[in-house]
Amino acid sequence: MDSLPVDLTWTEWLLFAVAGVVTGTINTLAGSGSLITLPIFIFIGNLSAPVANGTNRIGALLQSFVGINAFRRRGQMPGIVVAWLVVPAILGGAVGAWLASGLDKSQMNNTIAGLMIFMLLVLLINPKRWIRETEPDPQKIKHPLTLAAFFLIGIYGGFIQAGVGIFLLAGLVLVAGFELKKANAIKLLIVFFFNIPALIIFFVNHQVSLGMGLAMAIFQSIGTLIGVWFASKVPKANVYIHRLLVIIVIISAGKFLGLWDYLFA
Repeated sequence: MDSLPVDLTWTEWLLFAVAGVVTGTINTLAGSGSLITLPIFIFIGNLSAPVANGTNRIGALLQSFVGINAFRRRGQMPGIVVAWLVVPAILGGAVGAWLASGLDKSQMNNTIAGLMIFMLLVLLINPKRWIRETEPDPQKIKHPLTLAAFFLIGIYGGFIQAGVGIFLLAGLVLVAGFELKKANAIKLLIVFFFNIPALIIFFVNHQVSLGMGLAMAIFQSIGTLIGVWFASKVPKANVYIHRLLVIIVIISAGKFLGLWDYLFA
């Protein structure tokens, strides 16, 4: 097991901690928090991109576990029917992690950026679909097309964590029919389970820094508790979460297209 990153300066530790808390909050309410943690692992932790991708799964796993229990204590974790969505996502996650060893960074960035732009259009066209408060149809959840959608999302999540929360929320709200606050709770459950086989695969391939990942995971878990409190207690949380999703998707698309590097070079 790697040692904790005790050789960081106090300013690097501060940036590390802030990044973890912000990431945990964003991942709980929306997604794409890995756009923060991956650069931190690479530029502060001195990890290679493949190792950063694998190490990132530790925080995703722990913060999801913390969030699941927090939502469950507040009575906001849906019942056993969500297993129909978890199982295909787990299978997809294993496939995606296996495929990640052949990652072409340039092609993957362009693909993710294209998906993010598509997701922005989905968010902006008829936004009422995202903020309604209705109960899903169990038969719709079990539909083969719904299961196929979550298998594909699982592949993406296993391949690269960044942005998977956005696609999970889209699947849960627009395909399965959950309202946005409950979708956030289910999203954490799915992320937790599909990251178990993904983390094992990355670990076997020596692409995980345990010490660095555990340190970040602690701060991410703090952010997760903040996110759960917001989703559970703030009036009209669905509206605010939808707005955050739009902002995060715009930032994510710009990041993967390299626009921010060009503008701020």
